[in-house]
Amino acid sequence: MQATTVLVEGESDRMAVETLALRLGHDLTAERVTVVPMGGATSIVHFLDHYGPDGAGHRLLGLCDAAESRGIARALARAGVGSGSLSELGFHVCHADLEDELIRCLGVEGVLDVIAAQGELASFRILQRQPSQRERPITAQLRRFLGGRSGNKVRYARLLIDALPAGHAPPPLDRLVSSF
Repeated sequence: MQATTVLVEGESDRMAVETLALRLGHDLTAERVTVVPMGGATSIVHFLDHYGPDGAGHRLLGLCDAAESRGIARALARAGVGSGSLSELGFHVCHADLEDELIRCLGVEGVLDVIAAQGELASFRILQRQPSQRERPITAQLRRFLGGRSGNKVRYARLLIDALPAGHAPPPLDRLVSSF
């Protein structure tokens, strides 16, 4: 069985991929799948130097945010990975980012339920009352809340994946995990 390396932007993306894979019955160790957080999309060049186009005898997959997709595509083409669409190359693009995908998939009320279950709904309500947040849509407020505290994105990535109804996952994440 060929090894697979999945490049993701950060730790929260790694947590979401691994949590969904486990939930869908994947044994990443047995399937020789490694999810590698790059510390930001712009680091992909370093990782492509290491993993290269089949240089290490394995498949390369990935997940990125829409804003980073052009840079990822250019880096993949320069590294000789291919010049097709990102999805044809095994890289899946989140509409805005992973948190946006999870909020859209779970719904605002579902995300609020997860926040409430963590005892942090009052904290979210305080954030909503801040002058810089008052006029923003609730989805933007939720994204700010999820990314506002150190460790929140990683913790909530797992919690939000776990809260998804069976058979419902954000499309880019579902397509990525289904390709293992």
